[in-house]
Amino acid sequence: MTLGDTNTNGDAAQSADVGDDDNAAAQQSPLRRAQSRLLRTWRGALDVVLPPLCLGCQTRLSDHDALCSECWRAIDFIRPPLCDRLGIPMPYDIGGPMISAAAAAHPPVFDHARAVGRYDGLLRQLIHDFKFRDSHNARRLFGRWLCQADPQMVSEADAIVPVPLARLRLLARRFNQAQMLAAEISHIARKPLLPLALKRTRATPHQIGLSRPQRERNVAGAFAVSPGAVPQIAGKSILLVDDVMTTGATASAAAKALKAAGAGRVDVLVLAMVTDTLA
Repeated sequence: MTLGDTNTNGDAAQSADVGDDDNAAAQQSPLRRAQSRLLRTWRGALDVVLPPLCLGCQTRLSDHDALCSECWRAIDFIRPPLCDRLGIPMPYDIGGPMISAAAAAHPPVFDHARAVGRYDGLLRQLIHDFKFRDSHNARRLFGRWLCQADPQMVSEADAIVPVPLARLRLLARRFNQAQMLAAEISHIARKPLLPLALKRTRATPHQIGLSRPQRERNVAGAFAVSPGAVPQIAGKSILLVDDVMTTGATASAAAKALKAAGAGRVDVLVLAMVTDTLA
C-alpha cells in the first residue's frame, strides 16, 4: 500500500492489522487464544461506548484512528516524483534522483526531507487541532502516515530525534508535538527514540510571517546536542522529526547542530510541507 491509497475507512493498514487477529490466534496457545478473545470482546465493548469516528468529519467508521474516504481524498498527499533533497514535487520523473532548482541554489544542511502532504486544507486543520487544541486523536494515524511517506528513510535511520521546543513554550503548551510524532514513528518502526538529544540553546520568536532570511537568522545557533547524547549521535544516521516545514530554516539549524556532534547523516521527516516557500 502506498501513501494516498484508500479504502472504506481511509486506512487499509489498520483494517489488515485487526483482521489478522483471528489468523494469529489460531496459531497461539489456549491461554493466548483466550487472551485474544478477551481483547476482541473488550474492543467491541469499547466501540459501543466510544464508537470509531472519522478524525476529519466525525462520520461513523468501523475502525479507530482513520478518515472516511471523503476526508481522505481531501488530503493533498505529496507523492513522487520529488526533489531528492527537499522532498518537493517535481514536474516529471527522469528515472533517477532529481535535484530541484531551489535545492541547487540553496543546498540544505540536512541530507533529505520528506513530508506526508501539503500544509493546507484538512491536513492543516488536523495539525492545528493537534498542536493548539490538545486534540491528539490523530497521532496514531499521523505516525502511520509518516512511516509510509518514505519507508526506506525510516528503515535506514539509527535513531529518531524530535525538534525540541523552547522551555517556556513547552511549559505553556504542556507537550512537544514533534516528540509525540517521533514517539509514534519509534513505536511503529522499532527505532531508538532520543527525545532529549537535541535542545534549544535559546528561545526564538515565532516564525509566522517571517521571510526565509529572517527565519534563518531567527533560528541560527538555536540548537545544540546535549553532551551526554553525543555518543548516540556521532557517526549515526539520524531521522529528525517535526510537524511542519515552511522554509527549512528550523530543520537546517537543527541538522547543523546534529552534524556538529558528528551525525553521519540527517534526514528530515514532517507531517506537512509548505511547498511554495521551499520551491
